[in-house]
Amino acid sequence: MKKNRSDCPISCSLDVFGDKWSLLIIRDIMLRGKLSYSEFLKSEEKIATNILVNRLNILEAENILSKKVSPENKSKFIYSLTEKGIDLLPIVIEIMDWGAKYNENSPRRELGKQIQKNKSKVVSEYLEKLKVEFG
Repeated sequence: MKKNRSDCPISCSLDVFGDKWSLLIIRDIMLRGKLSYSEFLKSEEKIATNILVNRLNILEAENILSKKVSPENKSKFIYSLTEKGIDLLPIVIEIMDWGAKYNENSPRRELGKQIQKNKSKVVSEYLEKLKVEFG
């Protein structure tokens, strides 16, 4: 069992998914439909290969992601969200909304505009989609 920095719920949560790379991987799966190592490498943030491997392993060990062999290519793994991972959707949406609100260089794209208009509807629709896709 791993040791947390403290028993504070915020601290414990950040110990699991709180670095920027883990959240960006979760974002890519949830909102951008990326499922493979090579797709994650193509993200605009340019994650290093060693960091990507490390974060994927951590997220899998924490039961946020699951990994299986691709049915189309037996030498490739695909990642999917677990129920625990899907439960992060409202947090990811809140972080997106906050970032768009307070960063003038982060324009609201289509999803951001939908969030601004009706956040609870977006969360509900994405939760339903993710549960069908990964549940």
